[in-house]
Amino acid sequence: MRDVTLLNLFEHHIAQKYLNRSGIAHALAVAYHAFHLAKEHHIDVDIAAKAGLLHDMGHYTWYKNGKWDYDLYKQNDIHAIKGAERAHKLLIRLGENPVKAKTIALAILFHTDSFLPSNDIVRTPLQQVVKWADEKDEEEGGLHHYRTIEVERAKQSLIRLDRLIDLELG
Repeated sequence: MRDVTLLNLFEHHIAQKYLNRSGIAHALAVAYHAFHLAKEHHIDVDIAAKAGLLHDMGHYTWYKNGKWDYDLYKQNDIHAIKGAERAHKLLIRLGENPVKAKTIALAILFHTDSFLPSNDIVRTPLQQVVKWADEKDEEEGGLHHYRTIEVERAKQSLIRLDRLIDLELG
């Protein structure tokens, strides 16, 4: 039995604040991609899906003169660092196993290289899966962050994914 479900995470007011900022539809898509990729690569599907759901909790929207500035984002972004910290705190607060919480936070930290001067990181298999899951849902110019989904539909999707995870974990 898992200590914390995806639905538990999603319903927490802290997750709501940051997932709304970075895009709930994108977070759900990445959680599903992470689940399927983790299953394919024989990695823990629970921690992969959680990292996928929370991977952009650190997002800040970079605007200049009222318009999204992708170059400003690429130059100054540290969302993976902030997201890892926020996700870890949330997971611990909700009662997640501390080892799993740290593993999830590190997967969030390394899901992108946008905050690094070079892309020479050696990722763990989980970290690579979360990176691939995020890349599968990317759209040009960051448009994936602006897709919308109704909250009730998002909850139903997470309930389905929680069930899939439970079945996979036996």
